[in-house]
Amino acid sequence: MWQNTQQQIPAHKIKLIVFDLDGTLIDSRRDLANSINAMLTEFGRQPLPEEIIAEYIGDGANMLVRRALGDPADEPLIDSALNSFLNHYRIHKLDYTYVYEGVFEALEALKAGRQMAVLTNKPVIPAQAICDALKLTPYFFRIYGGNSFPTKKPDPEGLTTLIREAGVLPEETVMVGDSDVDILTARRAKTWALGCRYGLSSHTVETIPSDYLADFPKDWISALDTANINS
Repeated sequence: MWQNTQQQIPAHKIKLIVFDLDGTLIDSRRDLANSINAMLTEFGRQPLPEEIIAEYIGDGANMLVRRALGDPADEPLIDSALNSFLNHYRIHKLDYTYVYEGVFEALEALKAGRQMAVLTNKPVIPAQAICDALKLTPYFFRIYGGNSFPTKKPDPEGLTTLIREAGVLPEETVMVGDSDVDILTARRAKTWALGCRYGLSSHTVETIPSDYLADFPKDWISALDTANINS
């Protein structure tokens, strides 16, 4: 089950597909970077290149802000900076964010007979608002964020909760994401793992073996649509 080889996931057995959001379903890099740089400017810091900020994404808003500030020991500073970032992002989260090409096609192909959900480390309110605005919400029975549980990915709590709520087994579940955080979450929950090599944190995704690696969202169909696999 832990082999990093193509088409190892038993598509005919999969009943639940759980997706990461940023870098998997949507490209939110520019809006996140702009909001981080607005926060840095407010706090008298130099803006950072978008490419650098993208490397900080994946572990939730608090870690994103902490990394952008250079990981200071000043917790009150981080709290204030986090509020600044979230206030800006709340307004500008949809300025440039878009759904990756092929996502809707793949979701349509994979939805029959299955449940689908989102599990992101982004705070849940902006995550839900983005999914609503970009017309992703109807595909998912749950959208959970980084503050939906006491823990965040790679802790498996969110994923195991979705498995329980969907009434399925871990071996009937696949986690789809663009970072090592998503793959590690899958491993800890004992589900299948589908890594995305195109996303915001794709530089990390191959550090932990996946069961399938996708170069584009349409590759999810090759991996998981039973009509495309001789299972």
